[in-house]
Amino acid sequence: MGCSFPVLIVIIIIVLAVGVVSLLSGALGKAIVGDVGLPDIFTVDAPHVQLPAEEIGHIGPITITNTLIASWITIVVLVALAWAVTHRIKLIPSRLQSLLEFAIEWLLNLCTDVAGEKYGRRFFPIITTIFLFVIMNSWLSLVPGFGSITYTVAEHGEEHVMPLLRGANTDINFTLALSIVSFIFVCYFGIRYSRLLFFKQFFNGGRFIRGHGLLFRGKVKAGFGSIGFGIIDMFVGFLELISFFIRLVSFAFRLFGNMLGGEILILMMLFLMPYLLAVPFYGLELLVGAIQALIFGGLTLVFVTMAVTLHEHEEAH
Repeated sequence: MGCSFPVLIVIIIIVLAVGVVSLLSGALGKAIVGDVGLPDIFTVDAPHVQLPAEEIGHIGPITITNTLIASWITIVVLVALAWAVTHRIKLIPSRLQSLLEFAIEWLLNLCTDVAGEKYGRRFFPIITTIFLFVIMNSWLSLVPGFGSITYTVAEHGEEHVMPLLRGANTDINFTLALSIVSFIFVCYFGIRYSRLLFFKQFFNGGRFIRGHGLLFRGKVKAGFGSIGFGIIDMFVGFLELISFFIRLVSFAFRLFGNMLGGEILILMMLFLMPYLLAVPFYGLELLVGAIQALIFGGLTLVFVTMAVTLHEHEEAH
């Protein structure tokens, strides 16, 4: 393992000691052996799950929540990280510069592989922003002590202790706002490059109208056939329109559900057996945060690519 035998023994003893303290101080150990009187510093309170984000205050009509503050911190961290890397770019990059260059190059290749060279570079900035914003929101909420910073608010004569920070991805308002940004992005480029074809996929009544024209000219069989297929086209377009707007809901609730579920899982593990039992789940949530960021950005990339290439599919038919 790269260390001497005495050092290995010390590490094993430390791990066992942490494991014993974790077991005895958690709800799981107390249910087995009872309360052994450990100091409160080793115990974790039972988790309190609240779906709406807690309000911190107001700036005029704007409500400031703990998730909004967390998203501001994410922006500051991303800007600081970008500045730290780019203000002194070196020909022989440092480790931080190499890591960021690798991530940026990987995202650029993803965009060009999916959307092609023509569109990939144009979509790259917004897709990268979405990916980095979602993943940093997820990872920052896993920093030890992130949710432990609290403040006290007086309400109806009673004092309530609330967390000052909470992961932005666990707020349905935030995930819905991000979904709306993705939706507008897809609509903008779809209308810009596909023009009327973007709307034709939802409102396709061409064959229905042509069928009436055929009936007017006396072509009864062809006319009723076109009308029948035209009704099917309009029904399919209606379904496409519904599915297009359902993306908003699916995007928002997929990210919200996974991130909130992961946070609740970690809180439960900390309550059952503090410190040691929660460590594997922290690693799992790091992976889940990266996957959710990739899914959100990747699906946005796929949908916008489909929207801008409608004219190419039309020409192929």
